Amino acid sequence: MNEAIGTAASPHPDTEGVDGGVGLTALLVAASRAIESHRGDSLAQDVYAEHFVRAAPACAGWPVRIEQVPDGDDNALWGRFARYFGLRTRVLDDFVVRSVLTGVRQVVLLGAGLDTRAFRLDWPSDCVFFEVDRAGVLAFKHQVLAELSAAPRVRRVPVPVDLRDDWVTALTGSGFDPGAPSIWLAEGLLFYLPGPAETYLVDTVDLLATAGSALAFEAKLEADLMAYRDSAIYTATREQIGIDLLELFDKGPRPDSAGRLEARGWSASTHTPFEFSRRHGRGPLPEPNDALEGNRWVFAYRRRP
Repeated sequence: MNEAIGTAASPHPDTEGVDGGVGLTALLVAASRAIESHRGDSLAQDVYAEHFVRAAPACAGWPVRIEQVPDGDDNALWGRFARYFGLRTRVLDDFVVRSVLTGVRQVVLLGAGLDTRAFRLDWPSDCVFFEVDRAGVLAFKHQVLAELSAAPRVRRVPVPVDLRDDWVTALTGSGFDPGAPSIWLAEGLLFYLPGPAETYLVDTVDLLATAGSALAFEAKLEADLMAYRDSAIYTATREQIGIDLLELFDKGPRPDSAGRLEARGWSASTHTPFEFSRRHGRGPLPEPNDALEGNRWVFAYRRRP
């Protein structure tokens, strides 16, 4: 068990699912993907997303189409915030697809949640997806997809382990090969972790990723998260679905993970989501007291010799 994440944490059941806490945010993202999928100008398609929402009692009544929201796109949660998650899905889809096209055949989803990339995108037959998350989350996903008779388009290996525990042993024991290039995705994960835990995770990826590997992750750079407590997005999320994101986010100082990777021989680029909104012609743009202004999407590549 790693010192930064595991031993300092209080005892926790590995059976926690999606009915509360951080697990519930996976359903928020699924509902957002469902809304995005039903748009005429959608950036990403996920036919499974609305089934996750409908299967979980915790989100009964949540919309899966923007037409089900009385104020539509003017709604800060199901309009602007959901569009953010739709944009993020598309951008990270593109990242993984591009990386696989370079010949990499191992994909690791850290905190996989209700990710369905193994099911909804086309992949080479020799590619393998390792989905690392708590057993309860993976069990919920398996149940919903099994009821739909959904079949992955790639070899998919669930790795049921809490990232506060010895996930490296669980991952390598599931067939991950540290000697072969790999693609890593930490989507909507790191800002829930204390700074030292983020550093441990990034350092571990650095140890496991050989030349030719790639990593994408999302970071938050606000100096004071609580300064945005009354922002439209956080207020709407609290009031409409009872998720207080600022209670879930770690509010300690954030490490410079992109700089740390560059110091270890990676090339890294850091972007605001607004850059991709402009590139795709849709998605959130800056606004006053914006809870998204500190969000950054980082893409890092371990150079080949």
